[in-house]
Amino acid sequence: MLIGEVARRSGVSARMLRHYESLGLVQPSGRTGSGYREYAAEDIRRIFQIESLRSLGLSLREIGRALDDPGSAPSALVGDLIRQTHERIAAETELLTQLRRIEAAEPGDWEDVLQVVALLQALASKSADARQRAALSPVAEVPVEALVEAVLSETEPNVAGALRWALARSGDGGPALLAQGLDSPVAAVRERAVRSLAELPDGEATEHLRAALAHPDAVVRGVAALALGTRGVAEGIPTLIDMIEQGRNDTDAADALSVLASDTTTADRIATALVDRLAHDATEPPARGRLTQALAGIPGATASRALVELSHDEERAVALTATYLLQLRAAG
Repeated sequence: MLIGEVARRSGVSARMLRHYESLGLVQPSGRTGSGYREYAAEDIRRIFQIESLRSLGLSLREIGRALDDPGSAPSALVGDLIRQTHERIAAETELLTQLRRIEAAEPGDWEDVLQVVALLQALASKSADARQRAALSPVAEVPVEALVEAVLSETEPNVAGALRWALARSGDGGPALLAQGLDSPVAAVRERAVRSLAELPDGEATEHLRAALAHPDAVVRGVAALALGTRGVAEGIPTLIDMIEQGRNDTDAADALSVLASDTTTADRIATALVDRLAHDATEPPARGRLTQALAGIPGATASRALVELSHDEERAVALTATYLLQLRAAG
């Protein structure tokens, strides 16, 4: 079969076939009387083998080695191809992300594009000062997705604060993106996500904080409950009492309960919940002391009656604490 026919049937151009020949990949088995290349069935089979390996991403040099040494194991070469493909996909994905962020910034001209690119590069800088300056740039120039990514990865407290401040001013989109960070397998990322939600204005962020009360991570639940307490949302009361019992940010949790106890109904509800936890057989003495102390910030008759009963508690520390709190109430 002559080269033109081979090119037509194989889909490989005559020029490429000559290139393969120059590299020694395919040598036509014969020549016609006029000197034209003549390909045998085995030559055509090798051409298809070359094209198959090219489709996997092998270079022509690698293909030559593979075909000329059929006894060589392909595992190492295939493994390298897999690694290179992962790296290429990661690079392309990163580029796509950058392009989408530039598009989201709605640049008016190429100067705007360059400014967004500079800000994105600054947010990813190894310099904490550069990252902080980027966070404090005019918020309209910093895409929300980039701010959220930076917030979730930032370890420097001052920079993290600046990023959260910028995110709070960025408008829509931030709360939902931060909420996705709550599903991270990394505990530090989950904590950054919930703390950032806690600093966003009331609204969508509050709904995500409510949902976080059911999170399996105790730190996430605790931060959400404290934030909801400052917003007057009583749904976090059980979590706040858990924190007091377990000694996790118990002072802050008690303060949040006192803020929530601003009306009689909620105050009585909190006092009843604290008393129920005190009466639980599994509650350890130190925890009972903290729960008793938490009643100090709860106004109303229910809390006062509980303190009277606790002043006669079998545990001396609990009884003394309750007595002291009753004296403070009387003096007040």
